[in-house]
Amino acid sequence: MAEEKRVQGGHSSRTSGETLAVGNAIGLAIPAPKDESGFIPITKDLGIIPIPRRLRYDPKRPAHFGLLLNATFGIASTFIVANLYYCQPILIEYSKSFGVTYDEVSRIPTLVQAGYAVGIVFISTLGDLVRRRGLLLVLVFISASLTIGLAVTNSLAAFEAICFLIGMVSVVPQILMPLAADLAPPERRASALSIVLAGLLLGVLIARVLAGIIAQYASWRVVYYMAIGVQYVVWGMLYLMIPDYPAKNAGATYFGILWSMAKFSVTEPQLIQAALINLASSACFTNFWVTLTFLLGGAPYNYSTLVIGLFGLVGMFGVAMAPVVGRVIDGLVPWFAGVIAILWLLVFQAVAVGADGVNIAAVVLVCIGLDIFRQMVQVSLTSSVFGLDASARSRLNAVLLLSLFMGQVMGTSVGTQVFTQYGWRPAAALSLAWTGFMLFMMLLRGPHVRRYTWFGYEGGIEARKSRLAERERLREADAEAAVATNEAGSADVEEKQIDCKELRREEAGEDEKRAVVDEGRPAESLVKNVLQLLTSLRCIDS
Repeated sequence: MAEEKRVQGGHSSRTSGETLAVGNAIGLAIPAPKDESGFIPITKDLGIIPIPRRLRYDPKRPAHFGLLLNATFGIASTFIVANLYYCQPILIEYSKSFGVTYDEVSRIPTLVQAGYAVGIVFISTLGDLVRRRGLLLVLVFISASLTIGLAVTNSLAAFEAICFLIGMVSVVPQILMPLAADLAPPERRASALSIVLAGLLLGVLIARVLAGIIAQYASWRVVYYMAIGVQYVVWGMLYLMIPDYPAKNAGATYFGILWSMAKFSVTEPQLIQAALINLASSACFTNFWVTLTFLLGGAPYNYSTLVIGLFGLVGMFGVAMAPVVGRVIDGLVPWFAGVIAILWLLVFQAVAVGADGVNIAAVVLVCIGLDIFRQMVQVSLTSSVFGLDASARSRLNAVLLLSLFMGQVMGTSVGTQVFTQYGWRPAAALSLAWTGFMLFMMLLRGPHVRRYTWFGYEGGIEARKSRLAERERLREADAEAAVATNEAGSADVEEKQIDCKELRREEAGEDEKRAVVDEGRPAESLVKNVLQLLTSLRCIDS
């Protein structure tokens, strides 16, 4: 908790020479003179654009992270991540327009996703190094401007190169996700993350729908003209809504950030556990949706391409449930939320195994269940991993996303191969096995183990955050009471020791005065000496 407060409100305004060089090179912000407290306020983005006064960072009055700002994060995620998916339903139109084969245009989605993966590693991690307001504005502006090239070019090679670059800079949601975790109160973190994630998932759906409809009734280039306008609107929205915050890691370097990300991926048990679960979860999800197309297109359903495409809209129900999912996770320890979600995924995967040709309602039910509980797994894992190090959330998020990409590749390749050779039920059984692996990995580590514990259940199995917080408060109160008792006891001992020293000094003075008198009365002198000895022993005991 102390670390989170440092990240949210106690950022240092000092950076190393390399950090300043990175920030100035992309024109993130311009500092103003120091105020009376020594704090250097930032007044301009990109070197020339003034930051609205209400959005400037003030450590005395930090910005409020409310529902409106959270929704802004979600909307921005929707229309930026859509850049990755506009191309998928209009590949045939590309082929006709550029006069090339389907095989050649099939490289476009691959290049966009490859650019996105590169951006996750090398650009989104800048969120742990520079001011994120400026970084977000730069990325959205570049993305919108590059999209102009997609709308006007007549060269397939140029189109592919621009797609790769747009994929690189479309990592805005992966900067907003850690930023939401930083700004939201701990008791609302899962809800905040679920809204941003819902926006991202909505972007995947809405991009395909919009691109398909527009290309059906107009040129495919109109899709990108629309995307240009939407992205510039998002830029304006972020400019007016995103509060400015200092860089999180004063003195860090870019290569140091990349090295630490690699180090996290092999030294953090909780991150490795979450990444493996994410990999299996993504493989299950991709396997289901890819093979679902073959299932619905064959007997006994024999649905058209349009009807099959509409099944993607079933995912809207999962998006709508995002706030509910977030609230549930906010009330539970993330580990328990993940276990509950995985158990439900096992149920729906089992239904999927038996749904082949039985009833279309079973297929719809599985679509809804997988969307909701996969989202619950992802939010719970992200929330728990973000708790490892508040100053490294962009890097931790990058590792999680790379595992998702690997899972998508595994689910697409292996799942399709199993379906074509053996059919729907073996492919669904493969997803069921992957879900069982997720549960196994989750159960290896308990909910309250220490950070670097690889296996075990130390710390108990309390499920509710409120109970856990109450237990922590009681523990802190007991510790404070023990300290106070020890301090009080020490004060009493010191007081007794002082009294004894004074008593010894008084007795020594009296002894000198009575020495002459006692020489003639040996019996009385012996009694007095015994009494003095007893007094000294009492002082020593105290």
